[in-house]
Amino acid sequence: MINLNSNNGRVMLIGDVSKAFSDNPAAAGEACRIYANIPDAIEAAAEDDFRAIAVVMPEAPAQLRPTLKALRKANPETKIILLANMRQEPAAINLVSTKANGQSLADDYLICPVQAASFFELQTAEATEPAMEDRIKQLEKLATEDDLTGLKNRRYIWEFARQTIARAEKNNGQVTLLIFDIDNFKSYNDLYGHSAGDDILKQAAVLMQRCCRTHDVVGRIGGDEFVVVFWDEPGANASGSDAERRSTTAKHPKEPVFIAKRFRRELEKTEFPLLGNRGKGVLTISGGLASFPRDGSTIEQILSRADEALLDAKRSGKNRIYLVGEPKNNIANIE
Repeated sequence: MINLNSNNGRVMLIGDVSKAFSDNPAAAGEACRIYANIPDAIEAAAEDDFRAIAVVMPEAPAQLRPTLKALRKANPETKIILLANMRQEPAAINLVSTKANGQSLADDYLICPVQAASFFELQTAEATEPAMEDRIKQLEKLATEDDLTGLKNRRYIWEFARQTIARAEKNNGQVTLLIFDIDNFKSYNDLYGHSAGDDILKQAAVLMQRCCRTHDVVGRIGGDEFVVVFWDEPGANASGSDAERRSTTAKHPKEPVFIAKRFRRELEKTEFPLLGNRGKGVLTISGGLASFPRDGSTIEQILSRADEALLDAKRSGKNRIYLVGEPKNNIANIE
């Protein structure tokens, strides 16, 4: 812990800060107090005023709820910020949206690692200067999101999948990647113009997100190519059928296959006005599904196998999604 004489305007940091910052937050000196011990942090929050409290999210984010409730009770007016890695973003969003006694458990979150100097400059700035916070949010968005569809970009998907596979390796979990693209996409651009092409990409993005579970991550990695990262739900109880599904010897997980089928059905029902009267049901996709640990042990291997399955689907006539290593590759043939 860093001892300070006064807390007025200071920022409290809780948890393993080495995971959250790209530089040393202790260099902020009197701008912060760092606590590794949660009870000490809660006691300090009750005794003194802090401008902001930043909490590094642990491996099991659900354990944070009692801590956040206690911090909120100890210092109701203080802004609480979650410091999350990419894999923890769905849990962070859930915590920010969860209310207790009329207040959110947390006010905001940041994806780590962040630069300590910028973080403290933001948190100790006067409330009359919101522009800096807007700039940081904008930079974070540019670094992680695709500007056309609002989905996660290639950089985010790659790092998120890498972190998620590393966690799955430790916990006997399972991660599945779906890579897909729009069949004959270039012809739509050529016939109807780039506005129609952009509309197709944006609607496909919305449909895919609507079909997925809240913790799955959808990204656009270039052109008309998309990737979905399906992973074990945080905090899920690995018992019964779930334990069998997560076993390294289990068949391909059912959820990604079900979701991919549902997405294809939604495409068939969706109208695309910019394609004219024949726009409904005309769009199809081709894709490939590959899983950790069955089809590879790294993001490079899993993505490569999924891409090979996508190419096989294209060569076989398009409008299909292939599994890696299945006798009947087309998911339409899987019950």
